[in-house]
Amino acid sequence: MNTTTINVSGMTCGHCISSVTEELTALKGVETVSVDLNAGSISEVTITSTLTLDPAEISEAIAEAGYLMVANNA
Repeated sequence: MNTTTINVSGMTCGHCISSVTEELTALKGVETVSVDLNAGSISEVTITSTLTLDPAEISEAIAEAGYLMVANNA
């Protein structure tokens, strides 16, 4: 299993979590998506997958849900 953690801006509620989760789970190989919501700031999203995910595909899925993937500062 592969684990990818990304930061997403613009999420504020449970509906946001649902939208992001739906788009990410549609990616090939994604098993689970976990969101640590930080309403109005940067939320952390952890993706567990059976395949290595392309960052561009992840970013596109986040954009499709209506949000923006931001660079990790860690």
